[in-house]
This record gives sequence, structure tokens and C-alpha cells, in this order.
Amino acid sequence: MPRPRHCRRVAMLPHVAYYKPRGVPLSMLQCIELAVDELESLRLADLEGLYQEEAAQRMNVSRQTFGRILEAAHKKVADALVHGKALSIEGGPVELAGPEAAGPAPSCRAGGPMRGQGRCRRRGHQPSSLPESEP
Repeated sequence: MPRPRHCRRVAMLPHVAYYKPRGVPLSMLQCIELAVDELESLRLADLEGLYQEEAAQRMNVSRQTFGRILEAAHKKVADALVHGKALSIEGGPVELAGPEAAGPAPSCRAGGPMRGQGRCRRRGHQPSSLPESEP
């Protein structure tokens, strides 16, 4: 049995759950799942321009793990763009970072001290704040 994945800290949940090529119905497209932590790695590294070490600290993972997350995200986004596939952003073991994000990471276990908004969100347990709309 593989080791359970630790939660990754993210600053916010995405406001949009799907991206797809214009003019093609979603039902006609292949869909690639991009996890919330992969989107966060793209945001930190590519949008904010952080070095991997600092971005890894913000996500509460090692630099090597951050590099693997970022590489997977780049591969999925490139596949969607080049081959005209839809991108679905959902799932993954994440916890929302609060104002104390610079300090030690809060517990990610269900039933731990972080209840409600800060709890780990694992694949298949979609938070209610993600819209289910199609652009």
C-alpha cells in the first residue's frame, strides 16, 4: 500500500472549474483533470515568478515534490492546449492557507484542529465553493 499523500497548502480555491476550446461542446471533448495543488504550483512559479524553494515552502512541500507537481501541471496544460482537450480543475489533497500561512502548517487530518474551511480536500470531495458551470 502506498504512503498517503500529505496535504498541500493553497492560497485559494479556483473560481472557474473548467476550461475548454471555444465552439466545441464539452460532451464532445476529452477532459484532463488538473488538481488544485497543480494549479497552485502554476500560479506560484509561472504567474508570481517565485523560485521553487520559496514556492515549495508556501505549499508546505519539499522542493523536489514541488518540482514534480509543477512538471505534471505543465504536461497536463500543454496536452490540453496542443490537442484541444478540456481542463477540469478539481480535487487533490489540499488545505486552504489562512492568514497564518507563514507559520507552521496546521494539521490536515480530518477531525484534527482545523475543521471546516481549513480541512484537507481530497479527490472526489468537491468543495461547495467551486461553480459547476461550463464557459
